[in-house]
Amino acid sequence: MRDLIRGDGDDEPPRKRPPASSEPPPARPPAAPSGPPPAPREHVRFPDAKDPRTQGGAAPAPAGAAEDSEVVLTAIYLVLGQVRDAVKSGEALPVVDIEDVVARVVLSLERGSELFWLADNPAPPDVDYVTAHLASVGVLAIRIGADLGYDRGELAGLGLAAFLFDIGLWQLPERVLAKGDPLTAEEQNLYQSHPRLSADIVRRSGIQRDGLVEAVLEHHEREQGQGYPQGLPGSAIHPHAKIIGLMDTYTRLTAPRPPQPRLQPHEAIREIVRSKHESFPSALIKALLSEISVFPPRTMVKLNTGEVGRVVAVNRNHPLRPKVEVIVDSKGDRLHAPKLVDLSEAPFLYITGPVAEAAR
Repeated sequence: MRDLIRGDGDDEPPRKRPPASSEPPPARPPAAPSGPPPAPREHVRFPDAKDPRTQGGAAPAPAGAAEDSEVVLTAIYLVLGQVRDAVKSGEALPVVDIEDVVARVVLSLERGSELFWLADNPAPPDVDYVTAHLASVGVLAIRIGADLGYDRGELAGLGLAAFLFDIGLWQLPERVLAKGDPLTAEEQNLYQSHPRLSADIVRRSGIQRDGLVEAVLEHHEREQGQGYPQGLPGSAIHPHAKIIGLMDTYTRLTAPRPPQPRLQPHEAIREIVRSKHESFPSALIKALLSEISVFPPRTMVKLNTGEVGRVVAVNRNHPLRPKVEVIVDSKGDRLHAPKLVDLSEAPFLYITGPVAEAAR
């Protein structure tokens, strides 16, 4: 399945890479365990993000209670804060902490979908923008990678790249990053240097992971060779970079740097789909579509009755008819207690559209 994301130019000679690591290990004689068992190499089967059974709680954990998703997200912010300080000071990256948080994300997503939905929402205002962006892209990229058949080892590599791909931005002047007006030619060239800056930092970090530097360097490359910094065609772009590039684009639409207006998830998906496979492979866009509901959890929506509510769970078989917690009645008055409505069981009720941010 992973080969699908290499693009339409797969008939060209592919870049040489190490042999796939998804083959089962050779049989070994029984031995007394000397530590934690190795992670299985098979496809990581995450709970369906659209399955209402996984909303509002985690799937059963393999052992013990699942780590709270908000705790994991906070840990991501803290580690990325350490990365930011290291980049700005020129010190070594906290490699062990980064690898640890990637592993916690993989486990959290195996056990439930709450972390996915948390990461698909704007971060608190006190979180540095680049930190928040890396956190969101990292979580969402790992989920998409699993959908495409990545095993745990590959998810670890993808997660590392996705949490580090934009760290070169911290070496650019804040005036360039925060500028609301279009960048000048000089500023644009400066901004477009960040993939190389990020790759150089990762290269010097000493992290031993095949393809990591390439994935970071190539996240702005695009299928028709219209990306940067090398103008690579789709067949030459690292698969991790394609996933990161798509989630980078999606997240910049749904959670842009202020004061730019944000798009709702379904609006961002529409913008991406319009590009067809000119920027991203169709297999990647389909994987994103399978995860991002038109009305994902936490979306505020208006019903045909005039009531307003918050989506609390999506319905896998009826994506346009989720479960809604009604909080405002048809007269515009806030209810004393929310009213839960499953639209899949209410044929005469339907969503007329999302409620604009300003109206919430």
